[in-house]
Amino acid sequence: MKETVLDVLMYLFDNYIEEEVDLTPDQESLKMQLRQAGFGDHQVNMAFDWLEGLTLYKGDMETMQLINTPSIRLFSDIEIDKLDIECRGFLLFLEQAGVLDAYDRELVIDRVMALDADDIDLRQLKWVILMVLFNQPGKEAAFTWMEDIVMDDVNAIIH
Repeated sequence: MKETVLDVLMYLFDNYIEEEVDLTPDQESLKMQLRQAGFGDHQVNMAFDWLEGLTLYKGDMETMQLINTPSIRLFSDIEIDKLDIECRGFLLFLEQAGVLDAYDRELVIDRVMALDADDIDLRQLKWVILMVLFNQPGKEAAFTWMEDIVMDDVNAIIH
């Protein structure tokens, strides 16, 4: 089975981040644990780069204010290739429901585009959204709502 960066991120999130384990002090031992769990060096390193890219946006209030103005989001051809109609519709739904604001939506799209996958399905998109919301201050309610959706999907697959 070919593991992707998203698989590494989902594993990290499930096993470390939700338990609020600090990834910074001992990144090398965490990387070693991921390799022992069966992930390749390339995917592990790319996952850490992806997480680093996510933290770059944290608290960028100037950008947040510029993006959070009433507008309609048009997707580029590259984004359309990676996010099918179901994924784009789900992003719109979350924005209209107040779970995502325009800033969060753009951060989700940025992080999806940073993945090594040619296309992203709805289940994978939900995980990216969950990770983005987890990383955003003041988004606890939206994170909890999204976590319920993701865990419902996981439980449906298991049963």
